[in-house]
Amino acid sequence: MTDSTETVRWGVLATGGIAAAFTADLVDLPDAEVVAVGSRSRASAEAFAERFGIGRAHGSWAELAADAEVDVVYVATPHAAHRAAAGMCLEAGRAVLCEKPFTLNVREAAELVALARRRGVFLMEAMWMYCNPHLRRLKALVDDGAIGEVRTVQADFGLAGPFPPAHRLRDPAQGGGALLDLGVYPVSFAQLLLGEPSDVAARAVLSDEGVDLQTGALLSWDGGALASVHCSIVGGTAGTASVTGSHGRIDIPDGFFHPETFVLHRDGRDPEVFTADPADGPRTTYRHQAREVMASLRAGRTESALVPLDGTLAVMRTLDAIRERVGVRYPGESGLVATPA
Repeated sequence: MTDSTETVRWGVLATGGIAAAFTADLVDLPDAEVVAVGSRSRASAEAFAERFGIGRAHGSWAELAADAEVDVVYVATPHAAHRAAAGMCLEAGRAVLCEKPFTLNVREAAELVALARRRGVFLMEAMWMYCNPHLRRLKALVDDGAIGEVRTVQADFGLAGPFPPAHRLRDPAQGGGALLDLGVYPVSFAQLLLGEPSDVAARAVLSDEGVDLQTGALLSWDGGALASVHCSIVGGTAGTASVTGSHGRIDIPDGFFHPETFVLHRDGRDPEVFTADPADGPRTTYRHQAREVMASLRAGRTESALVPLDGTLAVMRTLDAIRERVGVRYPGESGLVATPA
């Protein structure tokens, strides 16, 4: 696909809430067409297809992966199924946008990345905040030295719940816990600005099922920078973030992964408020990551410049390291990395 005006044909794998939210944004893009949906339940696929006006409903993931009319598949299953679902699509030659967290652990992530690279097929994690134009403006300011050398990063993301034991967020078999579902955001934010940490310390409160109800981690870098990240499924946090440098600070007052505003404080100057451009659309839109996928496909790229696979692997190593520190293991895991290196 090299035509910059060619319509990209999407397939959606799974029919839950995140699949519906992403599809609702896709159908409003003039250069995107959702042509198929796949589910392990044909009835669910047919209901989803009727809801969004999708032409083909497949009663299995394999049928969707084999659909030659699909250019790229959006994998929207719970994350315990990402390895199997995304791998099936890649094996069939379909480009893949896979929901975050990319997989349960870095071993699975590395397998998907190796498969995509071996077959020369596009693969990207749906880390939508990396594609958010306003967050990219913040990163550009930091990269340009607006606050000097980065010293600390702070970010938190928590939901009040309560979630019953049967909920997927409490279920080890589905990769439950705060870290993979919510903590991936503050960890990814810190690594967007600082890269992969050299060391990880962490503490967590675990549920009776063995997943983390809340986790705090301190990430450190050889250059002296530190990041404090926190996630919770037992308390609704403010969702704030702050980046402090040698000559200033940037504060995101709420919703740091899709910010409406952020404030730049520079030594000796009045604070500067940066507000998202209304032309970028609602702060909750998934259109930016869809556009990044389509631009990459049209350019013939097999990886995204905004969400590179090596960066995804680095975040997964950090998440593994945090889980190793706090003692969270999922069924079938024989071991995790001991360090993020």
